[in-house]
Amino acid sequence: MTGEAWQAVSVTLQLAGLTTLLLIAIGLPMAWKLAGMTSGFRPVLEALVGLPLVLPPTVLGFYLLVAFSPNNLPGQVWQDLTGTTLAFSFSGLVLASVIYSLPFVVQPLQRAFEQLDRGLLEAASSLGAGPIDRFFSVVLPQTFRPLLLAACLGFAHTVGEFGVVLMIGGNIPGETQVLSIALYDAVETQDFASAHTMAAGLMLFALVLLIALYSLDRKGHR
Repeated sequence: MTGEAWQAVSVTLQLAGLTTLLLIAIGLPMAWKLAGMTSGFRPVLEALVGLPLVLPPTVLGFYLLVAFSPNNLPGQVWQDLTGTTLAFSFSGLVLASVIYSLPFVVQPLQRAFEQLDRGLLEAASSLGAGPIDRFFSVVLPQTFRPLLLAACLGFAHTVGEFGVVLMIGGNIPGETQVLSIALYDAVETQDFASAHTMAAGLMLFALVLLIALYSLDRKGHR
């Protein structure tokens, strides 16, 4: 592969790693809240979280691009705080990736929290454990495997992004050009040797990750 392709690999791994960390930080409390919610507003929130699953990536990318513009509030606030634009930047890619991959983390965690034995929480509460203590000492150890699965799904989904990252980040080598876009560029320029290498690498990555996920999920059901 060319040096530009290796830059795309680096940008992709940085994007996927940072996005996954943010997804876990945001997705954990969100999934826990949704799992315990009983109000009629819950389906609306679940639909909003799950929207990227059915919405075409270019549609989501278009509206995020509009929102990230300095002419609109999110983009204007970001520019005032940092002096840089949110659109066509690595920061914009991260924010867009978090929104786009959110259901892949929240939904598995929500299902795991809903299946949690509430008797364990009641026992911990009777022993004087507060809500935060119960969450970290009871909930997370009991749902570690689903948490790992959710993190892997979020990471893999971010690695495979194309439509959203192209709309938000454009195609700036070394900054916003991720591997999927570099692959598209290689095909466009008929550099099929590089395209084959990148495509095979992505396919191998996806296969190995899926084997690991299915193996982990199977062990969790034994």
